[in-house]
Amino acid sequence: LKIRLKFEGAKPALLGRFRLSYSDSDALTNFASLPEPVRSALFATAGERSDGQKKELQKYYRETFVDAVKAENLKLASEREGRTRHEKSIPVTMVMQEMEKPRDTFFLIRGDFQNKGDQVKPGVPRSLGLGPPGEATNRLALARWLVDSKHPLTSRVTVNRFWQQYFGNGIVKTADDFGSQGEWPSHPELLDFLATRFVDSGWDMKALQKLIVMSATYRQSALVDPKKLEKDPENRLLARGPRLRLDAEAIRDQALAVSGLLNEKLGGPSVAPYQPPGLWEAIGFTDNGNFSSQKYVQAKGVDNYRRGLYTYWKRSMPYASFVTFDAPNRETCTVKRPRTNTPLQALVLMNDPVYVETARALGERILREKQGSLADRLRYAFKLCLGRAPEKKELQILETTYRTQLDHFRKDQDSAEKFVKVGESKRPDDMDVSELAAWTAVGNLLLNLDEFITKG
Repeated sequence: LKIRLKFEGAKPALLGRFRLSYSDSDALTNFASLPEPVRSALFATAGERSDGQKKELQKYYRETFVDAVKAENLKLASEREGRTRHEKSIPVTMVMQEMEKPRDTFFLIRGDFQNKGDQVKPGVPRSLGLGPPGEATNRLALARWLVDSKHPLTSRVTVNRFWQQYFGNGIVKTADDFGSQGEWPSHPELLDFLATRFVDSGWDMKALQKLIVMSATYRQSALVDPKKLEKDPENRLLARGPRLRLDAEAIRDQALAVSGLLNEKLGGPSVAPYQPPGLWEAIGFTDNGNFSSQKYVQAKGVDNYRRGLYTYWKRSMPYASFVTFDAPNRETCTVKRPRTNTPLQALVLMNDPVYVETARALGERILREKQGSLADRLRYAFKLCLGRAPEKKELQILETTYRTQLDHFRKDQDSAEKFVKVGESKRPDDMDVSELAAWTAVGNLLLNLDEFITKG
């Protein structure tokens, strides 16, 4: 019997001590598979075994050879596994907790952490009130101070942002700067009134929304004559109702809602709806130049139709169609989004799988829900999308579009099949493919109208 020891590695080293043992016993393999504590206990003579070693042998014997104990252990393992699965299914979040003894904090002279100045204590600006006397100056005290009814800022900032969502501009136009460098409120009394009502209602956000949308100011017509437009192009005087393009998420939600595809489920994890392939891979390189293994895994079924609020957001590659409609990348806080008007936005509404599928679902809805003539169905589709009846010229354009598209798809069945297969939702088998494709084209046209993506 020859044994050869070979030491390999970047830095060769010799073992200080080692021992080789051999045996001709057939049970050696079984012995080697025993847990280390059990083998150590068996090596010791009976009289020299410690109480811990005796317990290890006793435990191993009971768990291995006593059927009743084995059954109970299997049951216990199953229960523990179930508990672990349940605990992992519970959403978790990070919370802040005060230290028992807060760290001492100092001014740092010229920013040098080794050169400490005066010690500083937590607190709030004296000019805005210090809160109830004797209250601890911690994060909880700061939170209570922020929502104190005497606090002059929080309610006004919140109300101003809600007003901005409805009217495009806040009562204070510089919503991201409420300080002395910001713009003065256009209607100070209105801001004070809304802020006071908001606090008195117990910070009831739904009541605030209702108050705004039921006001005479909001319910005004958005039509504007040239003189008013010249004098007040941004509607700072509130002489007309708001008219502005919807935010990116709302445009998608609007299309899904009109088509009947919108999944109105509340809460839950983020989802990854359709987006052009290869986007994540294009930016998927790590710092060392290697390709990242992270891939965009598209959602399945109804998760593709959840509201834009639940769309998964990667800061280095945000959801493509949202960016086209001026959604931020969330690398910094954005209080007010810009609103642009570009040809790329029209291309998204015409070609993005989300909007092609919603157009087809809208066509299905029209065919199922509205019987009658072509004009009746077109009026129904127009009212679903825009909330009003079409004018005579608009109806003529839609009729021409439908007949032209129907003629095209009857001559090219392959194109019709491809057109109505876009998206995860199943195409109904009881509808004529050419007719459905023509209605999809009409739906695609309606969903691309400026009036459809504009609130006013």
